[in-house]
Amino acid sequence: MAAPEGSLRKRKVVDADRGPGSLPVPEPDAAAGHTGLRTGTFWLTRIVLLKALALVYFVAFLVAFHQNKQLIGERGLLPCKAYLKSIQQYFHGRIGWDAWSYAPTILWLLDWSDMNFNLDLIAILGLGISSFILISGCANMILMAMLWVLYLSLVNVGQVWYSFGWESQLLETGFLGIFLCPLWTLSRLPKYTPTSLIVLWGFRWLIFRIMLGAGLIKIRGDQCWWDLTCMDYHYETQPVPNPLAYFLHQSPWWFHRFETLSNHILELLVPFFVFLGRRLCLLHGVLQIFFQVVLILSGNLSFLNWLTIVPSLSCFDDATLGFLFPSGPGGLKDRVLRMQKEEAGGAKPEPRYGCLVRRVANISLGILLAWLSVPVVINLLSSRQVMNTSFNPLRIVNTYGAFGSITKERTEVILQGTASANASAPDTVWEDYEFKCKPGNPWRRPCLISPYHYRLDWLMWFAAFQTYEQNEWILHLAGKLLANNAEAVSLLALNPFEGREPPRWVRGEHWRYKFSRPGGKHASEGKWWARKRIGPYFPPLRLEDLKDYFQARGWPLEEPM
Repeated sequence: MAAPEGSLRKRKVVDADRGPGSLPVPEPDAAAGHTGLRTGTFWLTRIVLLKALALVYFVAFLVAFHQNKQLIGERGLLPCKAYLKSIQQYFHGRIGWDAWSYAPTILWLLDWSDMNFNLDLIAILGLGISSFILISGCANMILMAMLWVLYLSLVNVGQVWYSFGWESQLLETGFLGIFLCPLWTLSRLPKYTPTSLIVLWGFRWLIFRIMLGAGLIKIRGDQCWWDLTCMDYHYETQPVPNPLAYFLHQSPWWFHRFETLSNHILELLVPFFVFLGRRLCLLHGVLQIFFQVVLILSGNLSFLNWLTIVPSLSCFDDATLGFLFPSGPGGLKDRVLRMQKEEAGGAKPEPRYGCLVRRVANISLGILLAWLSVPVVINLLSSRQVMNTSFNPLRIVNTYGAFGSITKERTEVILQGTASANASAPDTVWEDYEFKCKPGNPWRRPCLISPYHYRLDWLMWFAAFQTYEQNEWILHLAGKLLANNAEAVSLLALNPFEGREPPRWVRGEHWRYKFSRPGGKHASEGKWWARKRIGPYFPPLRLEDLKDYFQARGWPLEEPM
């Protein structure tokens, strides 16, 4: 078929303007998209993945630096030195393979005479390395392995404070991150180390298990997930609500049904998109990131949702993520485009010995992930599915899940102190301690702290629907408050005895909390919460009452300050 005459004239004019010595202008690649980048490469994906992972590591180590001394330090609520000694005694006083495999941590190698220094050192090293990666966007296997070992060392001595699912999830994500990078080279675009497809599929396999595990644990757990009523309660009863949760809780019933149904679709159906080609994989990534952003906005779930975004990024290639990078000459996007053109032209970098070693390492990683996934898949398929469980001490492949059951009412433990000599006198004045974030004072606005995390506040939520006998650390906290201990008080937002003599008695009171209703009596008084006393959680205690209890657990009895 002949071309239109007008088109021929136009082309001749353009060619004449270029001159006889000009090079022909290449036709744009239709498949490249608006960024000019071709699909199927993941150079920019690696940079985004590393930065996102480094951000989560930074937050995790920042939490550790601010709170570890008070929680697991030398005189913490559950000292990690005592924990390590108990492991050592269990294995007949030896620090051998058995002890290492039970609790892999570099603290076995360090001097225990100043455990606070050791904990701070680990946190500061983690902060430094993660900051470098976050700012530069480049890393090598050595740096990523150091981050992983440092955080693993904290998790394995953190006891109940580090018992949450996101700790194992960060370790699994961080382990995959080691294999994203070249061994030694520190370059954002290491020419001889393209992003491994095995590692990318490791990330995709991770996000698939996270979402599917969360969906399955729900439909196997609470009946309200079948009735589509769970969201009627979730915003009010979640561990640490934020201000938006107050307003979302007031939504009409049909909106809560829509939320619950959407949750099922995103966790039970959408995860399979990751295996159904590029377009559906991209859709999977977009939907999961959107879902996590909604969760971030509606509650303080630590860095969990921020962390879940990280493996979702593996669904995007360079052509998709190019818009995040400037288009100037010599920039990252321009360099990736040149590398793509060289590869399309058949030019390949000369093979190096390090490339061969890395290929063997990646294949070994794939085999390891497949082997460790066997019990995880069996758990997913089991009607007795367990969530947030590790089948190996290194936490390389784990099970995940969230909110398999929903609490229908919110209860809180309120710690109170009094300077009165007689705790049972009717005129005794009890003053409330206020925590950093958990509900207490009904007039106080819910906090907004995600991705940061107050570990004590979170554990207080669990303690409220258990007993103090199941949470020995809460009596240790009470003993420290009786002494006005500075470390313990630093975990709180308000110490009513600051600048005064410490209280003579401390007690725990059990209260039921509900969001105030807009336009109702409590809301008109400026209260975010309405509360009603249930009864005592633990009885009034003095320091001398706790002496035997502390000695039996190897805790030093506090001296009043």
